[in-house]
Amino acid sequence: MIQQNKIVGAVEIGTSGVKVLIGDIVNGRSLNIIGMGQCSSRGVKKGEIVDFKTVSNCTHAALMGAEKSAGVQVESVYLSQTGGHLRGVFNSAAVNVSSSDNRVRKSDIERVANEAKSKELAPGLVYIHHMQNAFLLDGEIVENPLGMEGSKLEVNYWSVYGDENKIRDHIHVINGFGLNVEDMIISSIASGIMVASDVEKRQGVLVIDIGSGTTDWVLYKGGVIVQTGVLAVGGDHILNDLSIGMQLNRKYAERMLMEFGKANIEKQDRDEKVWMVGDQTIGDRYISKQGLVEIIHARVEELFAIIATQLGDKCDPEIIRAGAVLTGGVSALPNINAVAGKVLGADVRTGRNPSWVREDLRACEYSTTLGLLHYALTGDDKDEADEEPRNKGLLQKVAKIFAA
Repeated sequence: MIQQNKIVGAVEIGTSGVKVLIGDIVNGRSLNIIGMGQCSSRGVKKGEIVDFKTVSNCTHAALMGAEKSAGVQVESVYLSQTGGHLRGVFNSAAVNVSSSDNRVRKSDIERVANEAKSKELAPGLVYIHHMQNAFLLDGEIVENPLGMEGSKLEVNYWSVYGDENKIRDHIHVINGFGLNVEDMIISSIASGIMVASDVEKRQGVLVIDIGSGTTDWVLYKGGVIVQTGVLAVGGDHILNDLSIGMQLNRKYAERMLMEFGKANIEKQDRDEKVWMVGDQTIGDRYISKQGLVEIIHARVEELFAIIATQLGDKCDPEIIRAGAVLTGGVSALPNINAVAGKVLGADVRTGRNPSWVREDLRACEYSTTLGLLHYALTGDDKDEADEEPRNKGLLQKVAKIFAA
C-alpha cells in the first residue's frame, strides 16, 4: 500500500508576531517538521485582529517563508485562537437509559453528549471546543459507561466559545492565501499538550502561556481539561507600564526589560542604577533598578492574581497537585516562577518542549505552534463520546463562518 503524506501548516497569529511551522505527516503515524517562517506582527491587539490587511500581509509572508524553507506547499492549516472574547462554560445534560435491561448503549452516550453540546449561545457567538469531563451513571463517576447497568446517564463538558466575527477574521486571513483551516485550537490547549506530561494532567496541573498581548491558561485534572481562560494582559502591558512609570519611550523600555527585567526584587537591586541608553552620551540617564523591578513585579503579581480569581475554588493545592507550568515568551522573565508560586500557592516550573523536538524549537515561544502540529497528527483534542477527531467537524461546527 502506498503511504499517503499530508503537508500541514501550524499558524499562530500573535500580538508580537506570526509563527508558522510546516509538518509532513506520513501515513497518519509520524510527523516531520520541515519548514518554518516568522514575521513581526502589526495589526493585532490583545490577540485580536484590528488591521486585517496588515495582518494578512504578515501572515502570508510567514507562510511563504515557511513553504520556501520546506520546499513544498501547505495543503491545509491548523490555526490557534486567543483573545479576550473567548469564554468558557460548563454544559451538562442527563438522559434516561433507553434499553429494557438498563444497559448503556452507544446511542445513549451519543444522545446525552449531543444534548450537552447543543446548548444555545447568544447571537454572534460560536463554539470552538467541547472538552468532555466526567460521565455519571446513577450519580457515580465512570470513565466509559458503555455496557454498564444504570438508569440515568449524565455528562459534563467545558465548552469554549467566542465572537463569531473575530474568529471569522482569523479564518479569512488563511483563506486569503488560498488555504482552508482544517481546525482551530485555542492557544492554551495547544501549548498544554507540549509542556505538561500525562502524569501531571492526571494529578492536576495548570498551564499558563504568557504572550505579548494575552495570557492563556488551561487546567487539567484526571487527565482531562476542566477549565480554560484568557486574559487580555501580557508582555506588552509590562512594557507600557515601564514606559509610563519610568518615562521611557518603547524602545528603551524594551531594552530595560530585556537586559535588567526581573519579576522580584533582589537585595542587590535596591541601590543599583542602570543607564537608559547605555552609551552614556547626551540624553542618557540613570534608571533606578529597584524602581524598574517594582513596576514589573506589580504587573506580574496582578496577572497571577487575576488567574487565581478566575480559577476560584479550583486554585487549591489539592486540585493542582502537579503545580503550574509557565510557557510563552514572558515565562523567561527571571524570578517569575517565585511570584507565580506565591500567588497561586503551588509549585511552579518553566515549561520546555519535549526532547524529540529539534533544539531550535524547544524554547517556550514555540509551544503553541508545535501543539497545533501535534493535533494535526493525533487528533487528541476530540470529543470522546463522539469517537471522532475534531478535525472532521470544524466546518460542521462553525459552518456559517466559512459560508460568510
